[in-house]
Amino acid sequence: MVNLNFKAPDGPPSDVEEIKLKSNYLRGTLKQVMQDRLSAGIPEDDNRLMKHHGSYLQDDRDLRAERQKQKLEPAYQFMLRVRLPGGVATPSQWLVMDELADRNGNGTLKLTTRQTFQMHGILKWNMKNTIQTIHQTLLDTIAACGDVNRNVMSTSNPYQSELHAEVYEWSKKLSNDLLPKTRAYHEVWLDEEKVAGTPKTEEVEPMYGPAYLPRKFKIGIAIPPTNDIDVFSQDLGFIAIIEDDKLVGFNVAIGGGMGMTHGDQATYPQLAKVIGFVKPDKLYEVAEKTITIQRDYGNRSVRKNARFKYTVDRLGLENVKLELEGRLGWKLEEARPFHFDHNGDRYGWVKGIGNKWHYTLFIEGGRVADFENYKLKTGLREIAKVHNGEFRLTANQNVIIANVSAQKKKKISEIMEHYGLSDGGRFSALRRNSMACVALPTCGLAMAEAERYLPSLLNKIEDIVDENGLRNEEITIRMTGCPNGCARHALGEIGFIGKAVGKYNMYLGAAHDGSRLSKMYRENIGEEEILNELKVLFSRYANERNEGEHFGDFVIRAEIIKATTDGTNFHD
Repeated sequence: MVNLNFKAPDGPPSDVEEIKLKSNYLRGTLKQVMQDRLSAGIPEDDNRLMKHHGSYLQDDRDLRAERQKQKLEPAYQFMLRVRLPGGVATPSQWLVMDELADRNGNGTLKLTTRQTFQMHGILKWNMKNTIQTIHQTLLDTIAACGDVNRNVMSTSNPYQSELHAEVYEWSKKLSNDLLPKTRAYHEVWLDEEKVAGTPKTEEVEPMYGPAYLPRKFKIGIAIPPTNDIDVFSQDLGFIAIIEDDKLVGFNVAIGGGMGMTHGDQATYPQLAKVIGFVKPDKLYEVAEKTITIQRDYGNRSVRKNARFKYTVDRLGLENVKLELEGRLGWKLEEARPFHFDHNGDRYGWVKGIGNKWHYTLFIEGGRVADFENYKLKTGLREIAKVHNGEFRLTANQNVIIANVSAQKKKKISEIMEHYGLSDGGRFSALRRNSMACVALPTCGLAMAEAERYLPSLLNKIEDIVDENGLRNEEITIRMTGCPNGCARHALGEIGFIGKAVGKYNMYLGAAHDGSRLSKMYRENIGEEEILNELKVLFSRYANERNEGEHFGDFVIRAEIIKATTDGTNFHD
């Protein structure tokens, strides 16, 4: 490797680093505490390790005060996240997840912004059965959370070209090959017997080491002109380069990330920057060596400054590139031209290659449930029973019923009609381009509502949209209950970040293709102020925009928000 005199930041390791080092490669006492029925919760040290197994301990915050008054422990439950590279699931896997949600969860599924299933409300004594059942479908929850590489994303629209299948295979290979090597998951959940004599450190985790990474690491692969995975939000992004209808390689982008802390200027969302181009057969090597740079030089003292974006900024982009090339033993090629058109999904039926059809279905907030007068979960279950293609979960919390034969299309269309799943113009373009994180009541970090509140706010915003003739205008709007960025708020043309119950910071000006961050517009405002601001903004946009001009571009051209030179400054 190149000797650039790099070193990790000074300071004692955080408590999480100590927990990982003492955990015997993520085992801790999980096996024992999960069998303890005296409490529905687990100790905090084990909860820190639990993330690497794909789960977080949570409690129902709606019930917290009342249970405290009754001197009861919190209403503990577990969130469980599946590892699903590229978001591709079979109908049989969908049916199992649907059944598990009813049997062991809260009756719903959450489709996440990283293209996977999330279940909530699982009680401690149902966790092992749930994970074992998922395993039987050839899925798992390994490394779906925690200080490791997480679910690898991939552009989800399968109808554009056969290259999507090739790129999906790369996402699957990266996801599998970058998994932790410890057998802790198999021992704790799948009853695998521990082999006598634990292997040495380098043999157990040759890439991660005994302390794993300083924080989570995210990889995504985009296929231009679609940037549905927001490739610049990833720690490591790969942009597929197509020439003469063939995949010739990938541009490499490093240092993206959406999280921040309110009031702390040392934390910020950031876009990944392109540093070069590699051939497909070099993809894994680039990913592995990039991860080892973060392993060696990431901040293990202060977790809020531990993401790879801060490592890149501290060491310098060019220096990190040199270090990467030194570890590879060869130089990256010059980046190749590409362009993105949008970072959203395209809805309805589309005919693809091989006479196959694909239907992208809008799932508000990614919540698959049966609602009054809208039996979404039941309808998708009935589709899964007859479907012989795949379900593709998108990075925008929607689902594509993919690879439908001409014969099955008629039957699936009938089911959709019966359960009212067909859009039929029911949803505005603004709503179809909305995303929200889970937030309250289960997320322990949430400061305000998001998923439960955004639909009702959109009802009122749609009145303003309709008044200005903008119902069919594609405008991305995203809401999170805290500044950690799970709904990629910084890349919404309109973004809301929860500050307190009923209060949000409002951001404007992100690019419609995901290539520019938004900036603060109004701080700590409630619903009435939000609606008043949007009345003015949408009226101006309707009357002053240029032909084909996106809302995010308009607010910058009109100097409602002032753009920075590189489009990456999130703060004032």
